[in-house]
Amino acid sequence: MIKATCFGEVLWDVFPTHKKIGGAPLNVAVRLESMQNQVAVISSVGMDKKGELLLDFMKENNVDTKGVQIDANFKTGKVKVVLDETGSASYDIMQPRAWDKIQLTEVAQELTKSADVFIYGSLASRDETSRATLYELLKIAKYKVFDINLRKPYYSADVLSHLMNEANFIKFNDEEIFEIAGLLGADAQSLEETILFIAQKTNSDCICVTLGSKGAILYFEGNFYSNPGYKITVADTVGAGDSFLGTLINKLVKKVDPQDAIDYACAVGALVASYEGANPKIGEAEINKLMGKIVS
Repeated sequence: MIKATCFGEVLWDVFPTHKKIGGAPLNVAVRLESMQNQVAVISSVGMDKKGELLLDFMKENNVDTKGVQIDANFKTGKVKVVLDETGSASYDIMQPRAWDKIQLTEVAQELTKSADVFIYGSLASRDETSRATLYELLKIAKYKVFDINLRKPYYSADVLSHLMNEANFIKFNDEEIFEIAGLLGADAQSLEETILFIAQKTNSDCICVTLGSKGAILYFEGNFYSNPGYKITVADTVGAGDSFLGTLINKLVKKVDPQDAIDYACAVGALVASYEGANPKIGEAEINKLMGKIVS
């Protein structure tokens, strides 16, 4: 078992026909907890019904909520999600919301210090309040995982550079790594060359890039590992990358072989994309079946 703390947005994804609980840090937390880890979230919700339901959801999923602040001045997070014909999502993220105003508290500091892994994204830095809190927590975290989640217009090269330089492990998708490498002055290069460029720029030897239906590539301690993806019918892609990351971190921190780790994580991410919403329940038998390992 590992102790993990996830920092950032908790919110409601509002689709044209329904709404689901989400937010990348919460999605990662729920997936990590489902793999028998001890997980806490540092965030903020409004003093409203949506906030109550979010807290109930976390408790039902055994996620520690003592780091979730309740803000009387700002509403609980909400995102309007639009899906295209392939199930890929675009987002309209309401601002400001409670998770933009996460305060630096003793509870947040203790949850960060005591965690084996501290996971954070870029979106929670769009507001100076949560950004300042995150910057302070990064000073005391042991092992830092940066989940880049570019949502225009909520990022800048300076903030991204700081967050990458603080990280031990960085996760991108393929569009994000080329955009950020360009911001840092890289010429057009292959994916592997771009990963090595980022590794050199950030002094990180653990970088992962998701490639949508084509799987993922992992640069880990000087070696490359990859998985070509698994064939599934996509319902929606919301949360698939978050479950992939939670699964990958769970495996790597527990010293599983990196190739086995990325194979398993790609299977979990694919299965999440085959369901509606970010946090479907997925069993070991379903994962193994997708990976071609028939469980008797």
